[in-house]
Amino acid sequence: MLFRGLSAFPITPADQNGRVNVDELAVLLRRADDAGVASVGLLGSTGSYMYFSRSERRRAIEAAVDCLGRKTPVIASVGALRTDEAEALARDAQAAGADGLLLAPVSYTPLNNEEVFQHFEAVAAATDLPLCIYNNPGTTHFSFGVELLKRLAALPNIVAVKNPALPAQEMQASHAALRSALPADFAIGYAADWNVPGAILAGGVAWYSVVAGLLPEPTLKLMRAAQSGDAAKTQRINSHFEPLWALFRELSSYRVIYAATNILGLSKANPPRPMLPLSSADHQRVTAALDVLAQL
Repeated sequence: MLFRGLSAFPITPADQNGRVNVDELAVLLRRADDAGVASVGLLGSTGSYMYFSRSERRRAIEAAVDCLGRKTPVIASVGALRTDEAEALARDAQAAGADGLLLAPVSYTPLNNEEVFQHFEAVAAATDLPLCIYNNPGTTHFSFGVELLKRLAALPNIVAVKNPALPAQEMQASHAALRSALPADFAIGYAADWNVPGAILAGGVAWYSVVAGLLPEPTLKLMRAAQSGDAAKTQRINSHFEPLWALFRELSSYRVIYAATNILGLSKANPPRPMLPLSSADHQRVTAALDVLAQL
């Protein structure tokens, strides 16, 4: 049941030298835990995993496991450019107490299907933790086709996929095609927050959520409405999120969620350089979007 339900992906607050602020991280984790999310996604894209050293990544996982007390499962991202590094990160995550792994095919030179298959095969075999395929072509520039997913789903420990959600009008057919091609117990979940309610209505079993890492309670309301199959209720709740979704699409969810975390006084951290914080004018727009959501 690990890769199901609402998985909250918080930022990983850190100083300008890349040292994780475990106290600020704990604040975000406790919010997710108190709300009752199904899991926490640590060191995902929102969690800046590629910007941290191996030692800091392990320290963040240890801090999260200690904070959550094993009440809420921790899914740790272990993506790295080299296969041996990803294997080491997977072993670190298991040793630190993570419950599951998330792996994206990070690369500099574009990878082909066989390279990705062997990379995942090696990392999945490095521990006995269940592993979720992270299909994030927006950052990795690699997209998992159905045939590759079928090959990977046959490997031990690979039990789920995190896919980018499509617009609502495309989700029913897309999800049905994927569901029919993969094993019945293989968990198909979705990211790209603004499209995920439609993906859950279409049958997706997991929402890997940026906004839930900061605002878990309203996101759970939206998730539960979609899980119930009530499209009208889902739309009513989602309307409160729409101003934030618009900013996610325009400015990137990554930059917006850092700004929102600052605005709510939960962390003073900025995105790692070379990325820059949003302008004061954009901060005002984020504040206005949060005000709409607060009315939910």
